[in-house]
Amino acid sequence: MNFDNLHQILRSLNEQMMPLCGDMAGVAKGIAGLGALFYVAYRVWQSLARAEPIDVFPMLRPFAIGLCIMFFPTVVLGTINSIMSPVVQGTAKMLEAETLDMNRYREQKDKLEYEAMMRNPETAYLVSNEEFDKQLEELGWSPGDMVTMAGMYIERGMYNMKKGIRDFFREILELMFQAAALVIDTIRTFFLVVLAILGPIAFAISV
Repeated sequence: MNFDNLHQILRSLNEQMMPLCGDMAGVAKGIAGLGALFYVAYRVWQSLARAEPIDVFPMLRPFAIGLCIMFFPTVVLGTINSIMSPVVQGTAKMLEAETLDMNRYREQKDKLEYEAMMRNPETAYLVSNEEFDKQLEELGWSPGDMVTMAGMYIERGMYNMKKGIRDFFREILELMFQAAALVIDTIRTFFLVVLAILGPIAFAISV
């Protein structure tokens, strides 16, 4: 399973959903315009009824929110993405660095284990086919040699099974590690899409 392709699919989904949010922005503009009309009319009527001068500054608030709705993908989403982009890039670099370090440490551990077992003549045949064949050639066909040969096959099989089980759990943990990163990216993309769809409506209702 290539997790990079899945992350690329999420990025493509986010890019494809952004233009589709234009219809919601159009509805939000209508709601915000209606709300701004009632708000301004109420404030003007309130000032006229009290014979007070009209305070223009509070009336600019719905128009500022309306500008945010009109340019929602650029102003709101663009600002959020520009603020969060260094965080996303930084965590992505940390993830990549930790993954590379984990692979490097795994290779070093396997190499050191192989070298340590090769230095011991009693365990070299477990990791080296050449040493295994060499020790088999040194044995004869007496009953004692046959028992030794059977023991060598059993010990080599047990070692390979142990190594296979260890590699299996290692791959399971690495898969969980990659899946956690994919789940976080999926949730992030989901919330960005929801924000792009419902954000203009929320702004319009606030007006």
